[in-house]
Amino acid sequence: MEYILSIDQGTSSTRSIIFDNKTSVIGMSQKEHEQIFPQPAWVEHDPDEIKNSVLTTMSEAVKNANISWDDIKSIGITNQRETVVAWDKNSGDALHNAIVWQCRRTAPIIETMKNDGYEKLFQEKTGLVLDAYFSGTKMKWLIDNSEKVQTGLKNNNLAFGTIDSWIIHFLTGQHKTDDSNASRTLLYNLKSGRWDEELCDILKIPIKSLPEIHENATNIPFGIYSHKGAEIPIRGVLGDQQAALFGQLGFDSGNIKTTYGTGNFILLNTGNQILKSDKGLLTTVGWKINNQTTFALEGSVFITGAAFQWLRDNLQIIKSFDEIDTICKISSSSGGIYFVPALVGLGAPHWDSYARGMIIGINLSTNRSNIVNATVDSIAYQTQEIIELMISESNLLITNMRVDGGITKSETLMQRQSDISQIKIEKPINIETTALGAAMIAGLNLIWKDLDELRNLNPTDKVYSPKIDKNIIDKLKGKWKDAVDRSKKWID
Repeated sequence: MEYILSIDQGTSSTRSIIFDNKTSVIGMSQKEHEQIFPQPAWVEHDPDEIKNSVLTTMSEAVKNANISWDDIKSIGITNQRETVVAWDKNSGDALHNAIVWQCRRTAPIIETMKNDGYEKLFQEKTGLVLDAYFSGTKMKWLIDNSEKVQTGLKNNNLAFGTIDSWIIHFLTGQHKTDDSNASRTLLYNLKSGRWDEELCDILKIPIKSLPEIHENATNIPFGIYSHKGAEIPIRGVLGDQQAALFGQLGFDSGNIKTTYGTGNFILLNTGNQILKSDKGLLTTVGWKINNQTTFALEGSVFITGAAFQWLRDNLQIIKSFDEIDTICKISSSSGGIYFVPALVGLGAPHWDSYARGMIIGINLSTNRSNIVNATVDSIAYQTQEIIELMISESNLLITNMRVDGGITKSETLMQRQSDISQIKIEKPINIETTALGAAMIAGLNLIWKDLDELRNLNPTDKVYSPKIDKNIIDKLKGKWKDAVDRSKKWID
Protein backbone atom coordinates (compact mmCIF):
# COMPACT_ATOMS: atom_id res chain seq x y z
CA MET A 1 0.00 0.00 0.00
CA GLU A 2 1.20 3.52 -0.87
CA TYR A 3 0.48 6.54 1.34
CA ILE A 4 0.36 10.32 1.03
CA LEU A 5 0.80 12.71 3.97
CA SER A 6 -1.37 15.79 3.49
CA ILE A 7 -0.68 18.91 5.59
CA ASP A 8 -3.72 21.20 5.81
CA GLN A 9 -2.65 24.41 7.56
CA GLY A 10 -5.81 26.45 8.06
CA THR A 11 -6.85 29.71 9.68
CA SER A 12 -7.85 28.18 13.01
CA SER A 13 -6.01 24.85 13.09
CA THR A 14 -3.48 22.54 11.47
CA ARG A 15 -4.34 19.03 10.37
CA SER A 16 -2.14 16.26 9.05
CA ILE A 17 -3.92 13.39 7.32
CA ILE A 18 -2.61 10.11 5.92
CA PHE A 19 -4.41 8.93 2.76
CA ASP A 20 -3.99 5.56 1.06
CA ASN A 21 -4.15 5.00 -2.69
CA LYS A 22 -7.97 4.76 -2.52
CA THR A 23 -8.01 8.19 -0.78
CA SER A 24 -9.25 6.58 2.43
CA VAL A 25 -8.12 8.30 5.64
CA ILE A 26 -6.03 5.93 7.73
CA GLY A 27 -4.65 8.39 10.27
CA MET A 28 -4.93 12.03 11.22
CA SER A 29 -4.17 14.63 13.86
CA GLN A 30 -5.44 18.17 14.41
CA LYS A 31 -4.22 21.02 16.58
CA GLU A 32 -5.78 24.47 16.98
CA HIS A 33 -3.66 27.59 17.21
CA GLU A 34 -4.19 31.00 18.78
CA GLN A 35 -5.90 33.89 17.02
CA ILE A 36 -4.12 37.13 17.96
CA PHE A 37 -5.97 40.45 17.74
CA PRO A 38 -3.55 43.35 18.47
CA GLN A 39 -6.18 45.94 17.47
CA PRO A 40 -9.75 45.87 16.16
CA ALA A 41 -9.81 44.20 12.69
CA TRP A 42 -6.11 43.21 12.99
CA VAL A 43 -5.43 39.46 12.94
CA GLU A 44 -2.12 37.66 13.51
CA HIS A 45 -0.76 34.15 14.02
CA ASP A 46 2.45 33.03 15.69
CA PRO A 47 4.66 31.42 12.98
CA ASP A 48 6.46 29.27 15.55
CA GLU A 49 3.15 27.96 16.88
CA ILE A 50 2.17 27.06 13.32
CA LYS A 51 5.53 25.34 12.83
CA ASN A 52 5.10 23.32 16.01
CA SER A 53 1.53 22.40 15.09
CA VAL A 54 2.65 21.12 11.68
CA LEU A 55 5.49 19.01 13.09
CA THR A 56 3.35 17.67 15.95
CA THR A 57 0.37 16.71 13.80
CA MET A 58 2.61 15.08 11.17
CA SER A 59 4.16 12.80 13.80
CA GLU A 60 0.82 12.04 15.46
CA ALA A 61 -0.86 11.25 12.12
CA VAL A 62 1.87 8.77 11.20
CA LYS A 63 1.62 7.19 14.64
CA ASN A 64 -2.18 6.99 14.47
CA ALA A 65 -1.98 5.39 11.02
CA ASN A 66 0.36 2.73 12.43
CA ILE A 67 2.80 3.13 9.56
CA SER A 68 6.46 4.11 9.32
CA TRP A 69 7.84 7.27 7.73
CA ASP A 70 9.34 5.10 4.97
CA ASP A 71 5.80 4.12 3.90
CA ILE A 72 4.98 7.71 2.89
CA LYS A 73 5.65 8.26 -0.80
CA SER A 74 4.90 11.98 -0.98
CA ILE A 75 3.83 15.04 1.03
CA GLY A 76 1.13 17.45 -0.11
CA ILE A 77 0.61 20.90 1.39
CA THR A 78 -2.49 23.07 1.39
CA ASN A 79 -2.77 26.28 3.34
CA GLN A 80 -4.64 29.41 4.30
CA ARG A 81 -3.78 31.77 1.48
CA GLU A 82 -2.64 35.42 1.52
CA THR A 83 -1.34 35.16 5.11
CA VAL A 84 2.25 36.46 5.16
CA VAL A 85 5.32 35.37 7.13
CA ALA A 86 8.68 37.15 7.12
CA TRP A 87 11.79 35.30 8.24
CA ASP A 88 15.59 35.51 8.26
CA LYS A 89 17.11 33.44 5.45
CA ASN A 90 20.18 32.58 7.50
CA SER A 91 18.74 31.76 10.92
CA GLY A 92 15.33 30.61 9.69
CA ASP A 93 13.71 32.61 12.49
CA ALA A 94 10.42 34.44 11.96
CA LEU A 95 10.80 38.22 12.18
CA HIS A 96 7.19 39.12 13.06
CA ASN A 97 3.88 37.46 13.70
CA ALA A 98 2.19 36.29 10.52
CA ILE A 99 -0.32 38.83 9.19
CA VAL A 100 -3.48 36.85 8.46
CA TRP A 101 -5.63 37.13 5.34
CA GLN A 102 -8.52 38.50 7.46
CA CYS A 103 -6.42 41.41 8.76
CA ARG A 104 -7.52 44.87 7.62
CA ARG A 105 -4.55 46.92 8.85
CA THR A 106 -3.43 47.75 5.31
CA ALA A 107 -6.73 49.34 4.27
CA PRO A 108 -5.14 52.84 4.37
CA ILE A 109 -2.35 51.61 2.03
CA ILE A 110 -5.02 50.34 -0.34
CA GLU A 111 -6.85 53.68 -0.28
CA THR A 112 -3.62 55.51 -1.13
CA MET A 113 -2.95 53.13 -4.03
CA LYS A 114 -6.46 53.66 -5.37
CA ASN A 115 -6.08 57.43 -5.09
CA ASP A 116 -2.78 57.16 -6.98
CA GLY A 117 -4.60 55.43 -9.85
CA TYR A 118 -3.14 51.93 -9.53
CA GLU A 119 -6.39 49.95 -9.34
CA LYS A 120 -6.77 49.19 -13.06
CA LEU A 121 -3.10 48.24 -13.46
CA PHE A 122 -3.16 45.71 -10.62
CA GLN A 123 -6.44 44.19 -11.73
CA GLU A 124 -5.29 43.84 -15.33
CA LYS A 125 -2.03 42.13 -14.39
CA THR A 126 -3.08 40.05 -11.37
CA GLY A 127 -6.82 39.48 -11.81
CA LEU A 128 -7.30 40.76 -8.25
CA VAL A 129 -8.91 43.87 -6.83
CA LEU A 130 -6.97 46.25 -4.64
CA ASP A 131 -7.91 45.12 -1.15
CA ALA A 132 -6.20 44.55 2.20
CA TYR A 133 -7.09 40.86 1.85
CA PHE A 134 -4.08 40.10 -0.37
CA SER A 135 -0.45 39.52 0.56
CA GLY A 136 1.39 42.35 -1.17
CA THR A 137 0.30 45.21 1.07
CA LYS A 138 0.91 43.03 4.15
CA MET A 139 4.54 42.68 3.02
CA LYS A 140 4.76 46.43 2.49
CA TRP A 141 3.34 47.07 5.96
CA LEU A 142 5.99 44.78 7.49
CA ILE A 143 8.79 46.57 5.63
CA ASP A 144 7.43 49.94 6.76
CA ASN A 145 6.69 49.05 10.39
CA SER A 146 8.83 46.15 11.65
CA GLU A 147 12.41 46.94 12.73
CA LYS A 148 13.40 43.27 12.44
CA VAL A 149 12.08 43.11 8.89
CA GLN A 150 13.87 46.34 8.02
CA THR A 151 17.11 44.90 9.42
CA GLY A 152 16.64 41.70 7.42
CA LEU A 153 16.08 43.75 4.28
CA LYS A 154 19.18 45.85 4.94
CA ASN A 155 21.31 42.72 5.48
CA ASN A 156 19.88 40.93 2.41
CA ASN A 157 18.52 38.18 4.67
CA LEU A 158 14.79 38.91 4.31
CA ALA A 159 12.51 36.14 3.09
CA PHE A 160 8.80 36.63 2.52
CA GLY A 161 6.30 33.90 1.90
CA THR A 162 2.76 32.73 2.33
CA ILE A 163 2.14 29.86 4.74
CA ASP A 164 3.02 27.19 2.15
CA SER A 165 6.46 28.80 1.75
CA TRP A 166 6.96 28.93 5.52
CA ILE A 167 6.15 25.20 5.80
CA ILE A 168 8.37 24.27 2.85
CA HIS A 169 11.15 26.35 4.43
CA PHE A 170 11.15 24.74 7.84
CA LEU A 171 10.66 21.22 6.46
CA THR A 172 13.25 21.38 3.67
CA GLY A 173 15.22 24.63 3.84
CA GLN A 174 13.92 25.68 0.41
CA HIS A 175 12.36 29.08 -0.37
CA LYS A 176 9.57 28.15 -2.81
CA THR A 177 5.88 28.66 -3.46
CA ASP A 178 3.40 27.45 -6.07
CA ASP A 179 1.42 29.25 -8.77
CA SER A 180 -1.91 29.10 -6.90
CA ASN A 181 -0.55 30.82 -3.78
CA ALA A 182 1.61 33.24 -5.77
CA SER A 183 -1.47 34.38 -7.69
CA ARG A 184 -2.98 35.68 -4.42
CA THR A 185 -0.25 38.19 -3.59
CA LEU A 186 -0.95 41.19 -5.92
CA LEU A 187 2.58 40.59 -7.23
CA TYR A 188 2.05 37.71 -9.71
CA ASN A 189 1.42 38.32 -13.39
CA LEU A 190 -1.28 35.93 -14.63
CA LYS A 191 -0.05 36.00 -18.22
CA SER A 192 3.66 35.46 -17.58
CA GLY A 193 3.29 33.22 -14.52
CA ARG A 194 6.09 35.17 -12.81
CA TRP A 195 6.60 37.89 -10.23
CA ASP A 196 5.87 41.24 -11.87
CA GLU A 197 8.72 43.74 -11.50
CA GLU A 198 6.51 46.81 -11.97
CA LEU A 199 4.06 45.76 -9.26
CA CYS A 200 6.86 44.82 -6.85
CA ASP A 201 8.47 48.24 -7.46
CA ILE A 202 5.20 50.06 -6.70
CA LEU A 203 4.92 48.27 -3.35
CA LYS A 204 8.71 48.50 -2.81
CA ILE A 205 9.04 44.74 -2.29
CA PRO A 206 12.36 43.32 -3.53
CA ILE A 207 11.82 40.32 -5.81
CA LYS A 208 14.87 38.66 -4.21
CA SER A 209 12.88 38.43 -0.96
CA LEU A 210 10.12 36.42 -2.68
CA PRO A 211 10.09 32.63 -3.12
CA GLU A 212 10.79 30.76 -6.34
CA ILE A 213 7.52 29.89 -8.11
CA HIS A 214 7.05 26.18 -8.73
CA GLU A 215 4.39 24.22 -10.64
CA ASN A 216 1.68 22.76 -8.40
CA ALA A 217 2.47 19.16 -9.32
CA THR A 218 5.72 18.01 -10.82
CA ASN A 219 8.23 15.20 -10.62
CA ILE A 220 10.78 17.76 -9.44
CA PRO A 221 9.87 18.21 -5.76
CA PHE A 222 9.55 21.47 -3.86
CA GLY A 223 12.02 19.95 -1.43
CA ILE A 224 12.86 16.80 0.50
CA TYR A 225 11.78 16.26 4.10
CA SER A 226 14.39 14.18 5.89
CA HIS A 227 13.09 12.52 9.04
CA LYS A 228 14.04 9.35 10.90
CA GLY A 229 15.95 8.00 7.92
CA ALA A 230 13.14 8.67 5.43
CA GLU A 231 13.58 11.05 2.48
CA ILE A 232 10.08 12.21 1.52
CA PRO A 233 9.48 14.58 -1.43
CA ILE A 234 7.00 17.43 -1.24
CA ARG A 235 5.42 16.91 -4.67
CA GLY A 236 2.21 18.92 -4.53
CA VAL A 237 1.18 22.30 -3.11
CA LEU A 238 -2.13 24.14 -3.53
CA GLY A 239 -3.77 27.08 -1.79
CA ASP A 240 -6.68 25.84 0.27
CA GLN A 241 -9.49 26.85 -2.09
CA GLN A 242 -7.78 25.54 -5.19
CA ALA A 243 -7.11 22.31 -3.27
CA ALA A 244 -10.81 22.05 -2.45
CA LEU A 245 -11.75 22.49 -6.13
CA PHE A 246 -9.22 19.80 -7.03
CA GLY A 247 -10.52 17.49 -4.29
CA GLN A 248 -14.05 18.10 -5.58
CA LEU A 249 -12.85 16.72 -8.93
CA GLY A 250 -13.49 20.13 -10.48
CA PHE A 251 -11.04 19.52 -13.30
CA ASP A 252 -13.22 20.83 -16.15
CA SER A 253 -14.36 24.27 -17.28
CA GLY A 254 -17.76 25.04 -15.73
CA ASN A 255 -17.22 23.01 -12.55
CA ILE A 256 -18.07 25.05 -9.42
CA LYS A 257 -17.59 24.44 -5.71
CA THR A 258 -18.09 26.29 -2.45
CA THR A 259 -15.99 25.62 0.62
CA TYR A 260 -17.70 26.52 3.89
CA GLY A 261 -15.01 27.28 6.43
CA THR A 262 -13.96 30.33 8.43
CA GLY A 263 -15.05 32.18 5.31
CA ASN A 264 -16.81 30.95 2.19
CA PHE A 265 -14.92 30.57 -1.05
CA ILE A 266 -16.62 29.90 -4.36
CA LEU A 267 -14.47 28.83 -7.32
CA LEU A 268 -15.58 28.33 -10.91
CA ASN A 269 -13.15 26.50 -13.22
CA THR A 270 -12.72 28.53 -16.44
CA GLY A 271 -10.20 26.20 -18.11
CA ASN A 272 -7.38 27.96 -19.92
CA GLN A 273 -9.33 31.23 -20.14
CA ILE A 274 -8.36 34.26 -18.07
CA LEU A 275 -11.82 35.76 -17.50
CA LYS A 276 -11.69 39.25 -16.03
CA SER A 277 -14.57 40.44 -13.88
CA ASP A 278 -16.12 43.90 -13.92
CA LYS A 279 -18.14 43.28 -10.76
CA GLY A 280 -15.73 42.30 -8.02
CA LEU A 281 -14.94 38.65 -8.74
CA LEU A 282 -11.30 37.58 -8.73
CA THR A 283 -9.38 35.86 -11.50
CA THR A 284 -6.95 33.37 -10.05
CA VAL A 285 -4.76 30.43 -10.92
CA GLY A 286 -6.41 27.10 -10.20
CA TRP A 287 -3.29 25.01 -10.77
CA LYS A 288 -0.41 24.55 -13.15
CA ILE A 289 0.42 20.98 -14.23
CA ASN A 290 2.79 19.97 -17.02
CA ASN A 291 3.19 23.64 -17.97
CA GLN A 292 -0.58 23.98 -18.52
CA THR A 293 -2.37 26.55 -16.35
CA THR A 294 -6.00 26.16 -15.32
CA PHE A 295 -7.68 29.40 -14.25
CA ALA A 296 -10.74 30.13 -12.11
CA LEU A 297 -13.13 32.87 -11.11
CA GLU A 298 -13.40 33.26 -7.36
CA GLY A 299 -15.69 34.99 -4.94
CA SER A 300 -14.59 35.33 -1.34
CA VAL A 301 -16.89 35.82 1.63
CA PHE A 302 -14.81 36.76 4.67
CA ILE A 303 -17.06 35.69 7.55
CA THR A 304 -19.27 32.59 7.44
CA GLY A 305 -18.18 29.78 9.78
CA ALA A 306 -16.42 32.48 11.80
CA ALA A 307 -19.86 33.99 12.46
CA PHE A 308 -20.82 30.81 14.31
CA GLN A 309 -17.54 31.00 16.22
CA TRP A 310 -18.51 34.56 17.18
CA LEU A 311 -21.95 33.38 18.36
CA ARG A 312 -20.24 30.67 20.40
CA ASP A 313 -17.23 32.49 21.85
CA ASN A 314 -18.38 36.10 22.18
CA LEU A 315 -22.15 35.93 22.65
CA GLN A 316 -22.47 32.37 24.03
CA ILE A 317 -25.63 31.92 21.93
CA ILE A 318 -24.50 28.42 20.92
CA LYS A 319 -22.21 25.98 22.70
CA SER A 320 -20.99 24.10 19.63
CA PHE A 321 -21.54 23.88 15.88
CA ASP A 322 -23.32 20.56 16.41
CA GLU A 323 -26.40 22.29 17.87
CA ILE A 324 -26.98 24.72 14.98
CA ASP A 325 -29.71 22.60 13.37
CA THR A 326 -31.42 21.89 16.70
CA ILE A 327 -31.57 25.57 17.65
CA CYS A 328 -32.76 26.56 14.15
CA LYS A 329 -35.74 24.20 14.45
CA ILE A 330 -37.05 25.99 17.57
CA SER A 331 -38.27 28.95 15.49
CA SER A 332 -37.73 27.54 11.97
CA SER A 333 -36.90 31.01 10.60
CA SER A 334 -35.10 34.26 11.35
CA GLY A 335 -38.35 35.96 12.33
CA GLY A 336 -37.68 38.77 9.90
CA ILE A 337 -34.22 39.70 11.20
CA TYR A 338 -31.11 39.93 9.01
CA PHE A 339 -27.53 39.48 10.19
CA VAL A 340 -24.83 41.01 7.98
CA PRO A 341 -21.61 39.44 9.34
CA ALA A 342 -19.26 42.17 8.09
CA LEU A 343 -17.08 41.73 11.18
CA VAL A 344 -13.90 42.49 9.21
CA GLY A 345 -15.49 44.26 6.25
CA LEU A 346 -17.16 42.81 3.16
CA GLY A 347 -15.55 40.75 0.41
CA ALA A 348 -16.90 40.12 -3.09
CA PRO A 349 -18.83 41.67 -4.68
CA HIS A 350 -18.78 44.68 -2.34
CA TRP A 351 -15.09 44.97 -1.30
CA ASP A 352 -15.75 47.40 1.51
CA SER A 353 -13.07 47.38 4.21
CA TYR A 354 -15.09 49.89 6.23
CA ALA A 355 -18.35 47.93 6.45
CA ARG A 356 -19.13 46.40 9.84
CA GLY A 357 -21.50 43.76 11.19
CA MET A 358 -25.16 44.47 11.78
CA ILE A 359 -28.26 42.66 13.04
CA ILE A 360 -31.41 44.45 11.93
CA GLY A 361 -35.13 43.78 12.32
CA ILE A 362 -34.98 42.91 16.02
CA ASN A 363 -38.24 43.19 17.94
CA LEU A 364 -39.60 42.11 21.33
CA SER A 365 -40.18 38.54 20.16
CA THR A 366 -36.68 38.01 18.73
CA ASN A 367 -34.99 35.01 20.32
CA ARG A 368 -31.82 32.96 20.15
CA SER A 369 -33.21 30.68 17.45
CA ASN A 370 -34.01 33.67 15.22
CA ILE A 371 -30.44 34.92 15.47
CA VAL A 372 -28.96 31.50 14.66
CA ASN A 373 -31.37 31.16 11.72
CA ALA A 374 -30.36 34.63 10.51
CA THR A 375 -26.71 33.56 10.69
CA VAL A 376 -27.46 30.50 8.55
CA ASP A 377 -29.35 32.70 6.09
CA SER A 378 -26.47 35.20 5.90
CA ILE A 379 -24.09 32.49 4.72
CA ALA A 380 -26.51 31.38 2.02
CA TYR A 381 -27.25 34.95 0.88
CA GLN A 382 -23.58 35.89 0.61
CA THR A 383 -22.81 32.72 -1.34
CA GLN A 384 -25.72 33.36 -3.70
CA GLU A 385 -24.44 36.86 -4.48
CA ILE A 386 -21.27 35.25 -5.81
CA ILE A 387 -23.09 32.57 -7.81
CA GLU A 388 -25.25 35.21 -9.52
CA LEU A 389 -22.15 37.17 -10.49
CA MET A 390 -20.39 34.09 -11.84
CA ILE A 391 -23.33 33.25 -14.07
CA SER A 392 -23.35 36.82 -15.37
CA GLU A 393 -19.59 37.12 -15.90
CA SER A 394 -18.95 33.68 -17.42
CA ASN A 395 -22.15 33.16 -19.43
CA LEU A 396 -22.26 29.64 -18.01
CA LEU A 397 -25.47 28.00 -16.81
CA ILE A 398 -25.00 26.76 -13.24
CA THR A 399 -27.57 24.19 -12.14
CA ASN A 400 -25.63 22.39 -9.43
CA MET A 401 -22.80 23.16 -7.04
CA ARG A 402 -20.48 20.87 -5.09
CA VAL A 403 -19.89 21.82 -1.44
CA ASP A 404 -17.41 20.93 1.28
CA GLY A 405 -16.11 22.07 4.65
CA GLY A 406 -17.05 21.37 8.24
CA ILE A 407 -20.31 23.34 8.48
CA THR A 408 -21.82 21.53 5.48
CA LYS A 409 -22.77 19.00 8.15
CA SER A 410 -25.65 21.39 8.88
CA GLU A 411 -28.70 20.09 7.03
CA THR A 412 -30.42 23.43 7.64
CA LEU A 413 -27.64 25.39 5.95
CA MET A 414 -27.46 23.09 2.92
CA GLN A 415 -31.23 23.23 2.36
CA ARG A 416 -31.28 27.03 2.79
CA GLN A 417 -28.45 27.33 0.28
CA SER A 418 -30.42 25.30 -2.26
CA ASP A 419 -33.58 27.35 -1.62
CA ILE A 420 -31.88 30.75 -1.82
CA SER A 421 -29.71 29.83 -4.82
CA GLN A 422 -32.44 27.83 -6.58
CA ILE A 423 -29.92 25.16 -7.64
CA LYS A 424 -29.04 21.63 -6.55
CA ILE A 425 -26.41 21.35 -3.84
CA GLU A 426 -24.23 18.24 -4.01
CA LYS A 427 -22.25 17.08 -1.00
CA PRO A 428 -19.56 14.46 -1.66
CA ILE A 429 -18.74 11.50 0.54
CA ASN A 430 -15.52 13.18 1.69
CA ILE A 431 -16.32 16.78 2.65
CA GLU A 432 -12.75 17.48 3.81
CA THR A 433 -11.74 18.08 0.22
CA THR A 434 -9.00 20.62 0.97
CA ALA A 435 -6.69 17.99 2.47
CA LEU A 436 -7.88 15.47 -0.11
CA GLY A 437 -7.02 17.83 -2.98
CA ALA A 438 -3.49 18.33 -1.62
CA ALA A 439 -3.07 14.55 -1.34
CA MET A 440 -4.37 14.00 -4.88
CA ILE A 441 -2.03 16.54 -6.46
CA ALA A 442 0.92 15.22 -4.44
CA GLY A 443 0.19 11.71 -5.71
CA LEU A 444 -0.39 12.69 -9.35
CA ASN A 445 2.00 10.94 -11.74
CA LEU A 446 3.13 8.84 -8.79
CA ILE A 447 0.19 6.89 -7.33
CA TRP A 448 -2.39 8.08 -9.88
CA LYS A 449 -1.19 8.39 -13.46
CA ASP A 450 -3.51 11.20 -14.57
CA LEU A 451 -6.65 13.22 -13.73
CA ASP A 452 -8.94 10.60 -15.26
CA GLU A 453 -7.80 8.09 -12.66
CA LEU A 454 -8.92 10.52 -9.92
CA ARG A 455 -12.44 11.20 -11.23
CA ASN A 456 -14.25 8.41 -9.37
CA LEU A 457 -12.52 8.84 -6.01
CA ASN A 458 -14.96 11.27 -4.33
CA PRO A 459 -18.55 10.62 -5.49
CA THR A 460 -21.66 12.56 -4.41
CA ASP A 461 -23.21 11.44 -1.12
CA LYS A 462 -26.30 13.72 -0.81
CA VAL A 463 -28.22 16.16 -3.04
CA TYR A 464 -30.37 19.08 -1.80
CA SER A 465 -33.00 20.54 -4.15
CA PRO A 466 -34.97 23.83 -3.84
CA LYS A 467 -38.22 23.63 -1.84
CA ILE A 468 -39.27 27.32 -1.74
CA ASP A 469 -40.80 29.23 -4.67
CA LYS A 470 -38.44 31.59 -6.50
CA ASN A 471 -40.80 34.59 -6.10
CA ILE A 472 -40.67 34.27 -2.32
CA ILE A 473 -36.88 33.95 -2.41
CA ASP A 474 -36.55 37.07 -4.59
CA LYS A 475 -38.41 39.15 -1.99
CA LEU A 476 -36.18 37.85 0.81
CA LYS A 477 -33.07 38.62 -1.21
CA GLY A 478 -34.31 42.18 -1.71
CA LYS A 479 -34.45 42.71 2.05
CA TRP A 480 -31.00 41.15 2.41
CA LYS A 481 -29.61 43.66 -0.08
CA ASP A 482 -31.16 46.52 1.90
CA ALA A 483 -29.48 45.24 5.07
CA VAL A 484 -26.07 44.95 3.37
CA ASP A 485 -26.33 48.49 2.02
CA ARG A 486 -26.90 49.81 5.54
CA SER A 487 -23.74 48.11 6.84
CA LYS A 488 -21.42 49.74 4.30
CA LYS A 489 -18.91 52.54 5.04
CA TRP A 490 -19.75 52.27 8.73
CA ILE A 491 -16.33 53.32 10.04
CA ASP A 492 -14.04 56.09 8.84
